[in-house]
Amino acid sequence: MSPSDSVGRPSLAVVTVTYSPGEHLEHFISTLATATGEKPQVILADNGSVDGVPELVAEANANVRLLRTGGNIGYGGAINRAVTEIDPDIEFIIIVNPDIRWGTDSIDELLAAARRWPRAGALGPKVLEPDGSLYPSARSVPGLADGAGHAILGTVWPGNPWTRRYRQENEQISERTVGWLSGSCLLVRRAAFDAIDGFDSRYFMYMEDVDFGDRMGKAGWHNVFVPSAEVTHAKGHAAGRHPETMLPAHHASAYRFQADRHPHWWQAPLRVALKAGLAIRCRLAVRSALRERDALQAENAGATN
Repeated sequence: MSPSDSVGRPSLAVVTVTYSPGEHLEHFISTLATATGEKPQVILADNGSVDGVPELVAEANANVRLLRTGGNIGYGGAINRAVTEIDPDIEFIIIVNPDIRWGTDSIDELLAAARRWPRAGALGPKVLEPDGSLYPSARSVPGLADGAGHAILGTVWPGNPWTRRYRQENEQISERTVGWLSGSCLLVRRAAFDAIDGFDSRYFMYMEDVDFGDRMGKAGWHNVFVPSAEVTHAKGHAAGRHPETMLPAHHASAYRFQADRHPHWWQAPLRVALKAGLAIRCRLAVRSALRERDALQAENAGATN
């Protein structure tokens, strides 16, 4: 089945958020041609790149449009801004990170699955790490216990029961509904996106996809994992360079997610404890990440001398 409608108009658009994406964006565009028989419009929602790459890519590709958001307004806010620029008659929107490399026919596989699942609001592919290993991109929505257990023990005891339950790594690799899907690559039905008012722009970065999937499910739509579609994610090129900014954003988003789901006055002590625990964990995580980054930079500098 063609992904276009009966009069030949495209049913698909692609949105990605750029922030000095470097060579990742060029790989993203070059592999996109293998992912679908369509030639969708691609919108680069740029949050203040200074490397000149989004401008070069937009100039070199007629189907790529550069949309300046006016500053670093966060991931979800930039996605929402870009979606307002898309023709409302376009049925599906790919929301994707610029450091994705597309597998052959990956978007067409997602579109075919969307036809099989008419109540699917979001569909996500199998996501591979650069070394070919599987990234757990289809997960359950974390409750307070699973979220806390994963946050506290995930790095020191990866096989703990809370992390296993949250990441669903023992689940069969099959097309199925899940709690939420990694925002690194999503096919979203426009009607579902509009029904839940898109992403919650209060999340500057991280957890916006967990919140998105959770709200999608609560609104009666499905989140569907489609392993027949495959992409590779370089992962965290900005986070790796700036852990002192990105890790606090991650922890702030984790607090917001749980605080929003425990809003009552009698849950105030829980929110206080959660905020304090995440603040301590954040300081430790930033300190560790900076040490690792400095050691790697020193190693690289020594290799070039």
